[in-house]
Amino acid sequence: MNDYIYLKLINTVVIAKHYFVRNKVMIIGAHSIIYSQKPDADSIFFKDVLNLPNVDVGGGWLIFGLPPSELAVHPSKKNSVHELYLMCNDIRHFAKEMGKHKIKCSAVQDRGWGLLIQLTLPGGGKIGVYEPKHGRPKSMRVKKSVKSISNSPKKVYSKSSRNKT
Repeated sequence: MNDYIYLKLINTVVIAKHYFVRNKVMIIGAHSIIYSQKPDADSIFFKDVLNLPNVDVGGGWLIFGLPPSELAVHPSKKNSVHELYLMCNDIRHFAKEMGKHKIKCSAVQDRGWGLLIQLTLPGGGKIGVYEPKHGRPKSMRVKKSVKSISNSPKKVYSKSSRNKT
């Protein structure tokens, strides 16, 4: 192999490796936590009313799957202030369906960026649900690595191990 071709091949490999490392996705998802005084009632709501897929990681502790999500950063005078909103395609239809399950929803508010309601969870907490009017980012596609599938330790949780705030 002459020197020119050899250098060209090495250069291509270095560029490809650099591109892969620079553009590697480090975040594979988000884990949101809803603290509740009645976590079992709220878990039943997410499982049976919203029909979210879930996995029991031990002792009845359910972790729910969510559709693609998005993250926004807003200005604030304080740090460590976070909010969670669920999104739907038709807020009025969603509120009507929640009414069939005796789940209370506030009146629809047009906030400009979306149509918003406050839903009262069975445990008494409130969560915002909205129909977005803003642009939505393209969903990330993340492949599970062999390591994350086969070598992850399976920690078993019990309901008594839940953190209380």
